[in-house]
Amino acid sequence: MMNNFKRVHGVRTTRNLNGLHGVHIARRALSILASAALLTSLAACGNQKSSSSSATTSSNQTSATNKADDKNLTPMSFMLDWTPNTNHVGVYVAQKLGYYQQAGLKLTILPTAQTGAETAVESGVANVGFTTLSNVAAVNASGSHLHFVYDLTQKQVARWCSLKARKDITSPKDFSGKTFVTFGSAEQTAVLKQMIRHDGGKPDFKTVTVGTSTFQTLTSGKGDFGGFYETWEGVQSRLDGPALNCFIAGDYGVPGNPDQLGFAVSSTWEKAHSKQVKAFVQATARGYQYALKNPDKAASILLEATRSSALDPKLTKASMKDIVAGKYWGDASGKTDVTAAQQYINFLADNNVYRNIAQDAKVKDVDAAAHPQASTLATNDYVS
Repeated sequence: MMNNFKRVHGVRTTRNLNGLHGVHIARRALSILASAALLTSLAACGNQKSSSSSATTSSNQTSATNKADDKNLTPMSFMLDWTPNTNHVGVYVAQKLGYYQQAGLKLTILPTAQTGAETAVESGVANVGFTTLSNVAAVNASGSHLHFVYDLTQKQVARWCSLKARKDITSPKDFSGKTFVTFGSAEQTAVLKQMIRHDGGKPDFKTVTVGTSTFQTLTSGKGDFGGFYETWEGVQSRLDGPALNCFIAGDYGVPGNPDQLGFAVSSTWEKAHSKQVKAFVQATARGYQYALKNPDKAASILLEATRSSALDPKLTKASMKDIVAGKYWGDASGKTDVTAAQQYINFLADNNVYRNIAQDAKVKDVDAAAHPQASTLATNDYVS
């Protein structure tokens, strides 16, 4: 997932090849299964003409009812930010258990796009996208108009880690002069420099672009430290290695909550579809709340719904247990802590992160774009 880390601290650019390829595989698999089912039914029909006819009539009636029901549902689309993982489990649970249907919605889950969920939402390709509040601030500084409507993570989940075998790195100050594995982000740079400085080190380090995964880049010796998610890579490290030595930004002078992951919509689209947004947010919150109460069942739903992505069942179920034990989602109601958000945004603004973005984008009011306000970037109007 934290090849996935770009995203949390800078706009991601990596295509979700697994997700796109998985759709093709799933379609082929469904075609094969459908053919097999047809052959089986033909072989049996000679002995079961009467029951088959009755079953067909019942099936047709059910199909007609479902189609009628679908006509009464409002279509809606949700775009992932990466390959499916436990961050998205509430969406899959809500879809499986019929929460969206009960809310009058017919949801389509889309794999992430080359340009990212943020751009897809802004351009209308998707109605809702999984993102972070800091990403919303960044893209809005460049002239976009996104609105953060649901905050899943209530605690810091990002970790800055080296391999535990590296005895020369025992705290962030030891990152000085080392090589950081990155997706390229001014936000990451600001966070790491603050951590190093706070720990008494010189805030200078080299960078290397991540390869297949941050784990592989570290173990290959091409990089010395990188960013990970506790609830996925952290769990993966404990299950299968390699062991990591990790640090949390908040422990080293970075204020607020840098890791507010959740959903965003286009402000323009939202104005005409506020009831739809509320229905989606509340149905999805039910999905995440179910996952907190039933982590193993929720993991199974995610695994079943995303078979083409070949998620590791052991990792997926362990991740859910870690999320529950660590209370990373709080009660999953989705409320944004605007105060914590503003503290972190101010920190980034003080490091000219948004000013540089606004200047590069040549927005009209650079000064306004350089100082985003969490109270306008996010809303709690749709959460219970």
